[in-house]
This record gives sequence, C-alpha cells and structure tokens, in this order.
Amino acid sequence: MADRFHTLYASMLKDVFLEKAQGQVSQGQDSIACAKGYAQQGKPDFTLAYLLLSEIDVEEKQNLLAEAYEQRALFSEEKAEALSQQFQRAFPLIKLEAQKDRSAAQRVRQGQPIHRSGKALNPG
Repeated sequence: MADRFHTLYASMLKDVFLEKAQGQVSQGQDSIACAKGYAQQGKPDFTLAYLLLSEIDVEEKQNLLAEAYEQRALFSEEKAEALSQQFQRAFPLIKLEAQKDRSAAQRVRQGQPIHRSGKALNPG
C-alpha cells in the first residue's frame, strides 16, 4: 500500500527519473544512499525517485526531499549572486525560483502538497 508521501508526490515525477532510479536499484544501488546523495546535490527529482523506491519512514522521506529543495535554492542563490557580480545586473528570476524551492521544502516538511504556478500539485 502506498504511503502518504507516495500519494502526495509521486505524480510530480516524470517517468524518466523513476526509470533511471529503478534501473540503478535493480543493479544493486542503495535507494536511500542515492536519495541522500542527490538531496545534497540539490536534485529533488532524482531524490524523489529514489525515495519512492525506498522503505524508510515518511518523515525521513520528507526531510530528504525538503533538503533537496533547500540545497537547490541555495545553489540557485549562489548562482544568481555570481552572475550579478559578473554581469553587474540582478537576476530576479533565479532568485524567484529559489524562493519557490524554499516554499516547496517547507510544504514537504509539513506533509503538504507542493504548489507550483499558484496551484497545488496533487492535492491529497
């Protein structure tokens, strides 16, 4: 039976990420270790794919997915700052995406669906 995490977030994932994760897990990769690695790299899509294949508790899944969004936000902000220094102008759209990622992380930690473009994805 699918847990609440799966119900809330599985529909957000493109099949290509899940297929890649399934292939790696079938070759012996540890889904939890992979999820942690991708979370640290700020890659929520890959993190989610591996979490959907793992058997850890929902709270840990939420924390890892939130970490992936937070890391991506941090990397985006760093990129925006570097580009601002290089080109002597602001990059507000990158910063906006970072804000969206931080909001997504907060919603995941609270066990809520993620909002994108003003709509909740998979309101469960």
